[in-house]
Amino acid sequence: LGNQNEGRMAVDNSFKRATTHEFVGHKKKVHSVAWNCTGRKLASGSVDQSARIWLVENTSSSKDNKSDLELKGHTDSVDQLCWDPLNENQLATASGDKTMRLWDTRSGKCLHTVATQGENINIAWSPDGQHIAVGSRDDIISFVDTRKYKVYKEQNFPFEVNEIGWNKAGSEFYLTTGLGTIEVMQWPSMAMETKMSLAAHPAGCYCIAFSPKGEYFATGSADALVSLWDTNEKICLNTLTRLDWPVRTLSFSHDGQYIASASEDLRIDIADVATGECAHEIQCRSAMNSVAWSPTAPLLAYAGDDREGVDGRGGYSREGIIRIFGF
Repeated sequence: LGNQNEGRMAVDNSFKRATTHEFVGHKKKVHSVAWNCTGRKLASGSVDQSARIWLVENTSSSKDNKSDLELKGHTDSVDQLCWDPLNENQLATASGDKTMRLWDTRSGKCLHTVATQGENINIAWSPDGQHIAVGSRDDIISFVDTRKYKVYKEQNFPFEVNEIGWNKAGSEFYLTTGLGTIEVMQWPSMAMETKMSLAAHPAGCYCIAFSPKGEYFATGSADALVSLWDTNEKICLNTLTRLDWPVRTLSFSHDGQYIASASEDLRIDIADVATGECAHEIQCRSAMNSVAWSPTAPLLAYAGDDREGVDGRGGYSREGIIRIFGF
């Protein structure tokens, strides 16, 4: 335990020494950031109807990090995106234009466009790489077969569906809801009669994230709380209470030791998963929309509602900016 505590203290001290790099390219605010499986590429999706790919090297020089590609084709906001868990060059984007697109991030070409029924706000890729789930504002989830890139199933839910995703084993599908519940469905049946409903929060449950090994998941809610759960037992292990506004976004670090959470508070909370204590805070210039830890390094990407001009902390900011903490 002494060695474990010493390791934590070393990481906490490295947080204090870490610097933040800024990435400028989008013309309007960014809704989503996500890393590929190798941690060398970061994708971002924006209200400016584009996605961008950034090549990221874990060095102190910002010259080593640059925008590689702009992915253009959507005709509405790119609200969320996710990478193929098995292919470091394939990215899927969900847009309000009622489509999901698949991209080759080496060439920048759109490989497939899949039409859906509604304006899309959520997307998730199954761990085996064979399925993509796309969620719409109308609470319809469209399931796409990645061998044919066609919708093979649509499921309409009688409640507000927020974020969606599979557990790491790919045996369960999770939905966070406006009722404050986490709905756990057996995959691939998705049968409503075998659904498990976890009463997680007294207010709407907005976001969900799984730890790298899959033993934990966390949810963020309109009640400003983050709850940490045991995936197998479906038991709440801890509740983080440091944020004051609805929790919009969550992410576990690559080693599973830390979880970052953010909201309209002008700070990102980084908590020690084992204790729930605050390991570090990142001061922000605006409300956050998305945080994402690299899967291979202690780098945290984040983006929010930055606007051109003087920001909430009296400094100057640019709309559409992305930041990465940890260099």
